[in-house]
Amino acid sequence: MNDSVYDDMALEQIAKSKFGMSLDIDFVVARNVPVSRVAQATLFLTTKKQLFLYVSGTSKLLLGDVQKIVSRMGLGAELYFPPKGQPGYFDEIGVSKFKAVFPGRSEPNDSDLTYYRTLAPYNPALVQISEVKNGEVMQFDTDAKTGWRLATKFAYRRIKTI
Repeated sequence: MNDSVYDDMALEQIAKSKFGMSLDIDFVVARNVPVSRVAQATLFLTTKKQLFLYVSGTSKLLLGDVQKIVSRMGLGAELYFPPKGQPGYFDEIGVSKFKAVFPGRSEPNDSDLTYYRTLAPYNPALVQISEVKNGEVMQFDTDAKTGWRLATKFAYRRIKTI
């Protein structure tokens, strides 16, 4: 049997156990591409034609790191899925980090938490992708001039319906 089938099954199981998402992988666009010195990502399309990015690393990753990875890969993020059973995970971490810096402030507003949400630990990460910019998916490469090179070409843009 093909190793990629086992990888797809493992990815579906991780999505269900860590994020509470039931996904059926139809096609893997890019498998285990390097996105930093310590992290790899898999970009895949589900049977419902939704594009997802799964990022995992061997060291600590923050939400801000994952946001930067998504951007540098040439992707547009639609939704960052919090861990299973914690729908307010990023806000809770943001409030606790904000209160550690500003203990006298009682109720921070949404604009106060914008930066502090990015400090939430987020490894592994699951991101729903809204578009592939310029039709190119990039990967990390230390030998490239910009630090990133073309991994594959793939055209995708999600059209929102009401």
